[in-house]
Amino acid sequence: MRTKPIAPRFFPYVYLAFAAGYVLSYFFRNVNAVISTELSRELTLSPGALGLMTAAYFVAFGALQLPAGMLLDRYGPRRVEPVLLAVAAVGALAFALADDMPGLLFARALIGAGVSVCLMAPLKAIAAWYPSERRASLSAWIMVAAGVGALAATTPLELALRVASWRAIFVGLAITTLAAAVLIAWQVPDTPPAPSIGARAQWAGVRQVLSHRRFWWIAPVASTGIGSFMAVQGLWAVPWLMEVNGFERAVAAEHLFAMGVTMLAGYLALGIAATRVARYGVHPRHLFGAGFALNAVCLAAILARLPGTWMWWPLYGLGATVNVLAFTVLNDGFGVELTGRANTALNLLMFIGSFSWQWGIGIVVDAARSGFGLGVDAGLKLAFALALLLYAVAFAWFVRGWRQHARSRHVVAAA
Repeated sequence: MRTKPIAPRFFPYVYLAFAAGYVLSYFFRNVNAVISTELSRELTLSPGALGLMTAAYFVAFGALQLPAGMLLDRYGPRRVEPVLLAVAAVGALAFALADDMPGLLFARALIGAGVSVCLMAPLKAIAAWYPSERRASLSAWIMVAAGVGALAATTPLELALRVASWRAIFVGLAITTLAAAVLIAWQVPDTPPAPSIGARAQWAGVRQVLSHRRFWWIAPVASTGIGSFMAVQGLWAVPWLMEVNGFERAVAAEHLFAMGVTMLAGYLALGIAATRVARYGVHPRHLFGAGFALNAVCLAAILARLPGTWMWWPLYGLGATVNVLAFTVLNDGFGVELTGRANTALNLLMFIGSFSWQWGIGIVVDAARSGFGLGVDAGLKLAFALALLLYAVAFAWFVRGWRQHARSRHVVAAA
């Protein structure tokens, strides 16, 4: 049995394979924001139904986090991710063929389940193959793929809709996703399996994470901040820009494109500068707090309809790029033997937040229309205001625990 990790000779080949999967994951996550008009018109979906259907991605994605993490440890990324991407390909084809709400829900859930390890698989591989001093930069490049995927689901998608239907686009996505699965199975080498750990011991570690104060210091702001952001970016940004700001869909998509460019630049900047600025006392927790503060300020500016939408929306995305640092900040309080379970637990809560906000905003809009006779624009304003309020409470909790948890270092032992 091989006991030592063997790194691939030429990482760019492996990177391109993993990046293809993560680009598709982010594209699937955000695609409904641009095609929401077609879906609502063709299938007569209310805002609540649209939000629930889109959020099914997050439910399935989140449900597979802990099981998929165990599978990655047992079988490795090369064996696990292609199988799940094949599930996503089936989901994309089912979405293209769906003609009612149950069909859309089922297809969207298959897609979410299928792309559930598109980040965790490359991170697992990088940790197995490379020394710790190289992991931060290689992981940052994986996040760049997320920016490319988010970018592709904006103006490029809007332009594609001018020459093809959303159903045809999803057929193409099914084929592309299957090709990405084949590419990973072909290009990615195996990783050595982790030492066998009993299920009882694994779940005991999960309970330790979930019962620790540091986890609940970070979880509220991470799940509320990134949860509301992903809900807005992935669905509600275009309806807001069209209904509240009065833009055409092409202009709304261009706003998302600008936000995607800024996020891509933010991920690159983090990859290049995060380690360097730490030498001057600016640690990941400082960047994390500053980014989410910027994110909240920009959401408030968007809600208040301050002049400068071309500034506020890109900066809203820039602030959210610090979400990847949540795992670094969290792991400062846990031993290395628990970081995998800590990361998965936090990622799960982030996606629960994303599901809750994506569906919840639609419910608020429906309630405002049916209960108070308000228009879609007024309903969106109310929903965004509620999101900002809860965001502010969570951020205040984060600030309150700053001194205590800044001093916390590896306080949790392995189960």
